[in-house]
Amino acid sequence: MAPEDDQECVRRVLAGDVEAFEGIVRRWQGPLVNLAWRFTHDRGRAEDLAQEAFLVAFRNLGKWRNEGSFSTWLFALATNVCRSAVRRLGLPQAFGERVEAIADARDLEHEVARREEHAAVRRALAALPPHYRDALVLFYFHDMDVDAASRTLGVPQGTLKARLARGRDALRKRLTRLTAGELAEEKR
Repeated sequence: MAPEDDQECVRRVLAGDVEAFEGIVRRWQGPLVNLAWRFTHDRGRAEDLAQEAFLVAFRNLGKWRNEGSFSTWLFALATNVCRSAVRRLGLPQAFGERVEAIADARDLEHEVARREEHAAVRRALAALPPHYRDALVLFYFHDMDVDAASRTLGVPQGTLKARLARGRDALRKRLTRLTAGELAEEKR
C-alpha cells in the first residue's frame, strides 16, 4: 500500500465507508506496535496502545489536513498515546533492545556486556527530559529522518536538530556518570 492508498482509505472512511480503515490498520499495525513496544517493553501493552492509537486516529481522521504524510500524522498521534499511557499508568519507560540468541557459550560474556550497555543507555535515556528523549527515540530508535521526526513532534527542523545535539550531549554525560558510578560500586 502506497501513501496514496492511505489518502484514498481516509477519503473513503470520511465518505462513510468505515471498512476502508482496515487498509490503514493492516499497513500500520506492525510499525505502531513496534513504536509502543519501545515505550513499554511489553508486547501485550504495546498491542493495546497501538489499538488505542488506531481508535484515536479513526475518531480524528477529519482533523488530518492532508498537508503532510499520513504516516507522520499517525506516528505523532501514536507517540502521544504512548507518552500519555506511560505517564497515566506510571510505567517505567523502556527503549528497544534487540533480543538476539547467544550463538555459543563463549559469546556469553560478550552478550552480557552488550546487554548491560543497552540497559545503561535505556536508563540514561529514560532520565532525560521528554523533549530530548522523544527526539532521540524517534531519530535513532525509529530511524526517522529529521523532517519526519520534526513533523511527528510538531517542532521546526532546527528545533529538532538542537534537541538531538543537546540530547546526545546530555545522554553522553549521564552515561559517563552511570559508568563511573558503576565502576566505583564494583571496586567496593
